[in-house]
Amino acid sequence: MNTIIVAGHAICKRPEAAEREESWILLDFQKGEVGRYVEHIRTGVERAAADPASLLVFAGGYSRADAGPRSEGAGYYWIADNYGWWGHPQVAQRAVTEEFSRDSFENLLFGICRTKEFTGEWPQRVAFVSWAFKQERFELHREAIRWPAGRYEFIGPNNPPELGQALAAEARTAAGYRLDPYSSGDEYRAKRQARNPYRRQHGYAVSCPEVAGLFDWAENSHFAGELPWA
Repeated sequence: MNTIIVAGHAICKRPEAAEREESWILLDFQKGEVGRYVEHIRTGVERAAADPASLLVFAGGYSRADAGPRSEGAGYYWIADNYGWWGHPQVAQRAVTEEFSRDSFENLLFGICRTKEFTGEWPQRVAFVSWAFKQERFELHREAIRWPAGRYEFIGPNNPPELGQALAAEARTAAGYRLDPYSSGDEYRAKRQARNPYRRQHGYAVSCPEVAGLFDWAENSHFAGELPWA
């Protein structure tokens, strides 16, 4: 089984009208981006359609209190469903949500764990779909969890309209992950807490005990324990 993870960026309240900004809970800087989120979703669906041995995971938690009990991952799933899976309805049988991740590091790690939880097996390969400009960040995450480079692919279908602003912010973000690869510092912890207004707790330490050490690793050095894929 291979895994295709699509990272969520915002919560959609009305998947039947996903092309309209008023259907989403957006931060100011996200205005003008929703069509590109839909392209990420479609990219994941089409990639899953091309690989019958894959599981499609829409990742992203209940990150906004003003969205109510809705998650990023579930919104993406229902958008794909509303679009009829872009002519690939069979993908719906191999699509799940991951609704606990609160940032990009957790998108990757929890997406892999959700695959193990759902299928009973660790994925052979991982393809990750997100903004093109975030490729370096996800390479840092891959290195942090020691996922093999030869079994990983990053897919960046597009970039946000305000790319210059995004690149400047991303340079700072990537620098932070180099210093703190597991985002365990106070600033990251506060951000994750803010993105979990409903105080939900994942159960991956139970369903994926082989990697439980990664969840609480707070060192700046890479995790040295055994990992099932390393």
